[in-house]
Amino acid sequence: MAKHVDYYVSLNSPWTYLGAGRFEAMAKKHGADVTIWPVDFGSVFAVSGGLPLPKRAPQRQAYRMMELKRWRDHLGVKTTLEPKFFPANEVPAAKCVIALREQGRMADAIKLAHAVLTALWAEEKNTGDPATLKAIIASCGLDAEAVVAASEAPALADKREAYTKHAISQGVFGAPSFVIDGEIFWGQDRLDFVDRKLGA
Repeated sequence: MAKHVDYYVSLNSPWTYLGAGRFEAMAKKHGADVTIWPVDFGSVFAVSGGLPLPKRAPQRQAYRMMELKRWRDHLGVKTTLEPKFFPANEVPAAKCVIALREQGRMADAIKLAHAVLTALWAEEKNTGDPATLKAIIASCGLDAEAVVAASEAPALADKREAYTKHAISQGVFGAPSFVIDGEIFWGQDRLDFVDRKLGA
């Protein structure tokens, strides 16, 4: 029986970006059912002891950069270590991903989330810019105008906050997080364990 994965993401996270392709391939290999949750990790950090990047100690910031370089080189994934538009305003893109998810178009939602991350971390694009976001949506083979219009529907106004509260209730505290059968796997460096869990 195929397992279900709750996939909690930040559309600013380099770690979500670095793990995106591997997770997508892994889920496909195991026939896993994936639900994506675009979450406001600023709110998650506030209740879980995390700190936004600018507030972290210099040693932690320096080590983060070292780890980004290590993983970029290890995985061979094109990554700009200090992208010009980081952190981007991720809210418009998150709302578009949520709109697709709420329409039951989960594969499209995941595809768009990963395209947004690639644009930010590999292509030096301002993913918070409306015109740029529409171009990213179109590059996924989606109707950009329709997706953006759907994202602005009043019924979706509180969805990101609701997703964030759900993440907190599940014990999620960082991105990316993968929850399978109630077990949390935090970070793209835990994908080997995700693979084992999906194959069990």
